[in-house]
Amino acid sequence: MPDAADGGARVNKPWGWENRFAITDRYLGKVIHINAGEMLSLQYHRKKDETILIVSGVMDLQLEDDAGVIQTLRLRPGQSQRIVPGKKHRMVAVEECEFFEVSSPEIEDVVRLEDKYGRAGTTHG
Repeated sequence: MPDAADGGARVNKPWGWENRFAITDRYLGKVIHINAGEMLSLQYHRKKDETILIVSGVMDLQLEDDAGVIQTLRLRPGQSQRIVPGKKHRMVAVEECEFFEVSSPEIEDVVRLEDKYGRAGTTHG
């Protein structure tokens, strides 16, 4: 895996963009921007373990609890949340928002269950 620590690579997404500012064989760091009213897929990861920290805006994080029920957590700047492997989750921008994501390095480990952009059933992109 490449070792990127030079400002990273911006990747445009249908809901906004992400900038991968650190990519190593041990961890991955991103800044993610979600446009107001947009959302990521309802998804889970087989191996990827991630934590997010809200920098600006407001996000509703839909996150599966230990009983298998999706709960909605409203996150604001300065709040963080860990998302462990296997837990279904979706990020929804109540307002335009940006957050840091730090995770284990499995970039392509995503299983999409629902996606408003037609990507359900895909595993990356």
